[in-house]
Amino acid sequence: MRTRRKQPDVPVPDLPWNEIVPGLWMGGHEFRGPGGERRLAVARGEFDLVQTLTRARQGHGPDPGVRHQVWPIPDGPLDGTQLAGVIRLAQAAEEALDQGLTVLVRCYSGYNRSGLVVAHTLMGRGHSADGAIRQIRSRRSPWALHNELFVEYLRAGLSTARLLEELAE
Repeated sequence: MRTRRKQPDVPVPDLPWNEIVPGLWMGGHEFRGPGGERRLAVARGEFDLVQTLTRARQGHGPDPGVRHQVWPIPDGPLDGTQLAGVIRLAQAAEEALDQGLTVLVRCYSGYNRSGLVVAHTLMGRGHSADGAIRQIRSRRSPWALHNELFVEYLRAGLSTARLLEELAE
């Protein structure tokens, strides 16, 4: 399964990850180094929970003993099962935050798939969809959640989007 669309006009992030709210981080698997070169973003032991929305990549961490949840999804239309997984990841992130743990949600660039999970996590903590999107874009990048379909999923509510996708299947 291909999980990433080619988007040559989308810039590589400046940082491997950014803190969106205390304890909740969003990032990717690569970032731009000080000289403009692409560097690998490798999570070691900085986080208590790492959620990966692409296939797990060898050498990208996290270290043994760090809880790691992997749910590869495309950066495009999601089916009901994929949306259910996103909802479960957001719930797990919320539970970890409630326990005072640090969470990294990551995808390839750290813009769309991770943004979907982080936004749903924020919505579970009282943010509106648009408020969550604004928070993510201000803390991670203006490119975060540039996938308009994901923005529509958030505005509709992931449970509603899931139901509609399952009815369409």
